Amino acid sequence: MVKKVFQFLQPLTNKDGHLLFDGVAARELAKEFDTPLYVISESRIRHNYKRLSEELTRNYDKIHIYYAAKANSNLSVLKILETEGAHLDAVSPGEVFLALKAGFSPERILFTGTSVRNDELRFIADCKVPVNIDSFSELERLLKHVVPKILSVRVNPKIGGGHHDHCITAGPQTKFGLWEDETLKTYAKAKNAGVERFGIQMHIGSGILNLEPIILAFDNLLSMAKKIRDKLGITFEFIDMGGGLGVPYKPEENELDLCTFSNRILSLFKRRIVEYNLGTPFFCLEPGRYLVSDASILLTSVTTVKVTPFKKFIGVDAGFNTLIRPSMYGSYHHVLVANKVTSQEKEIYDVVGPICESGDFLARDRLLPKIEEGDLLAILNVGAYGFAMSSQYNSRPRAAEVLIKNKKCLLVRKRETFDSLVFNQQMVE
Repeated sequence: MVKKVFQFLQPLTNKDGHLLFDGVAARELAKEFDTPLYVISESRIRHNYKRLSEELTRNYDKIHIYYAAKANSNLSVLKILETEGAHLDAVSPGEVFLALKAGFSPERILFTGTSVRNDELRFIADCKVPVNIDSFSELERLLKHVVPKILSVRVNPKIGGGHHDHCITAGPQTKFGLWEDETLKTYAKAKNAGVERFGIQMHIGSGILNLEPIILAFDNLLSMAKKIRDKLGITFEFIDMGGGLGVPYKPEENELDLCTFSNRILSLFKRRIVEYNLGTPFFCLEPGRYLVSDASILLTSVTTVKVTPFKKFIGVDAGFNTLIRPSMYGSYHHVLVANKVTSQEKEIYDVVGPICESGDFLARDRLLPKIEEGDLLAILNVGAYGFAMSSQYNSRPRAAEVLIKNKKCLLVRKRETFDSLVFNQQMVE
């Protein structure tokens, strides 16, 4: 199993039974920066972006990859992808602000909000960032402030997909996107108001490893693009299939076959744009998890080993305040004992944190080497929706983040302190 795990996540290596991540010893990282600690591999992010870009451009030369910043909005992560030539998918004004700070020019950002406030729309418009409209109301309120030169609309393609019900973002039960009649009405109003350039977008969900729902939904989106062109005479500058590309979290899971994905999605795209007379628009997609998930691990120290008549618990200093995905989605994250990676797996444990909630766990029923207090665990695949979803629950300061760049360890987010807990608070006497 150990050998399979190291093949499963490439930045991992083993040296004399101790875990190295991107060439740096986990125990040295924990010693220098303390735990819990997020560790990010710059080289892995660049590798993931390059292989996706190369596979897509092999089939079509007008490609824009919009990184979904909600997965991981650390400024250093954003800057790495900016230098690779990525565009950016922002879902909040805060993400737009961070993207601009990281060096993205406004035209390389696409804002796709939902339930957007008027002041947020004004901020986005004043930043000259293109907007992907999520409701007719949003367009009406935007036009009261400005008539943008370019506008996109998020379409509900009737088909959803995702690794959990909370991650499905299309179909009849979701709040996202516009259905056909509303879509036509929205584009007509935008064109009549003087908008000159257009895009069209969908997003069906997150963590998808099965291509079929993406293919079917994208075909529906292209059909909608044809109807808009035929009825309104609108030509699309870009057609955006959204994100959702999944990654394997378990060693036995197969990763998405990028070659097959590129061949199938772009074959359909090229066939339909000719058939529907849609010109030569940019093909866009919005990966988040796919680019950053396996580029980060979470190091956490074992503080307690507790044995009850029913369970063996490993108590660690990271909880669902640090990594909420297991509690929120029932998500699996593989666990390694960083100082015992070649030791025989002997005991079944639950890995639990310091939060005063029964739902505070990182892993359940895991076969691991015999654990002792002071051991160091590495939680894998935490680069997406790890720190980004962390909190100060139970008044616990957030963890630090370290970037490994050319074997150098750089602190890219300081560990919060108790003073961080009172920042912006005002106590009434």
